[in-house]
Amino acid sequence: MRKISLSVVLFVVSLGAYGQKGDSSYAKKQLRQTDVQLLFSYYGQDGDHSAVTGGTGTEKLTVYAPEIGLQHRFNDANRLDFSTGVDVITSASTDKIDFVVSSASRRDARIHANVGYNHTFKRYGLTTGGSAAFSMESDYLSWGGGLSLSHQDQSQSRLLGLSFRAFFDDLRWGRLDDDFRRPVTLVYPSELRFKEWFNLYTRQSFNVEAGWYQVVNRRLSVAFYPGLIYQRGLLSTPFHRVYFNDLKTTRVENLPDRRLKIPLGIQANAFIGGRWIARAYYRWYWDDYGIRAHTFDLETPLKLTPAITLSPFGRFYTQTASKYFKPYRQHALPETFYTSDYDLSAFQSYKTGLGLRYAPFKKIGKRLDFKAVELRYAFYSRTDGLRAHMVTMLWEGSTRGKR
Repeated sequence: MRKISLSVVLFVVSLGAYGQKGDSSYAKKQLRQTDVQLLFSYYGQDGDHSAVTGGTGTEKLTVYAPEIGLQHRFNDANRLDFSTGVDVITSASTDKIDFVVSSASRRDARIHANVGYNHTFKRYGLTTGGSAAFSMESDYLSWGGGLSLSHQDQSQSRLLGLSFRAFFDDLRWGRLDDDFRRPVTLVYPSELRFKEWFNLYTRQSFNVEAGWYQVVNRRLSVAFYPGLIYQRGLLSTPFHRVYFNDLKTTRVENLPDRRLKIPLGIQANAFIGGRWIARAYYRWYWDDYGIRAHTFDLETPLKLTPAITLSPFGRFYTQTASKYFKPYRQHALPETFYTSDYDLSAFQSYKTGLGLRYAPFKKIGKRLDFKAVELRYAFYSRTDGLRAHMVTMLWEGSTRGKR
């Protein structure tokens, strides 16, 4: 039964992120009782296809991201989750779009917070939940929320889940500027500010996600994650330049104001002997921008001792190009929609890394437990020349209170 319970925990963790398997080198784990996570991440990249300068130029970027996560169980049926953090972003291309060109304008910051509440009806095996999210940086404000429902059978071998999330974004600049402290305008490239290129500044995203988890036997569990994502509003990035093949025309990136995405994820967790676990993941993706993508993930944690786990992992990703993408100076003037953002180009990417986790579960005083500390490193490479390094440090602990 312990192995089955572990698989359920792994599935619930995946359920919150199956819509998009991201490039983060660390996936947050589900916590127990009253727990604390302290997380610090570093991300650094470089490349030469910046969309800010029309698909050419430096993509050098660094992000430092401290975060704290709390989970409090009031009792066996009610749980509160809260997380908040700050991303400090330094980009070599920010001076190409900022209203104030200086060394300080190379730096930006994002603050974000998320709160969620879950209630379990043990008699029926049902868990309901609600969440709210907030994120803000100088040219971006996002509010969101969601509802979820899941059912687990009495044997704990099958779990069905359904969730709905909605996000409402305002893309105007000015909130973090000392002279304004309020949304003022969209940010366009400096030489293209002679007119308003867009008559809207908001974006809405609606995500419906489902999950089905099944224990096959004592050593194998599988899960399926279908989803549907619909976006509308300003889906172009206002400060992305596009240079045309007449060698003199420059415009702001223009993409359709509707987008439909369909992801489908499949995961398998296998227990190999007493020390090995293999976690394999595949994701198929389709959208009406013309992108088709495949993701393959594999992680094989090895328990060296009862307290130390070594986790090598790898990821391969491939996608076709959007029908609206062309490289620098290859777009023609009659085109209605156009972008030179290489995130929408055809490419393959590879990520490899290693994690080291120490989980002694030691008591510190009368009220605090030290659960684990983990360090993960990943190297990311893309066939268009982008390279990135990711380092994540995690500390897990818990406080003990009277029940």
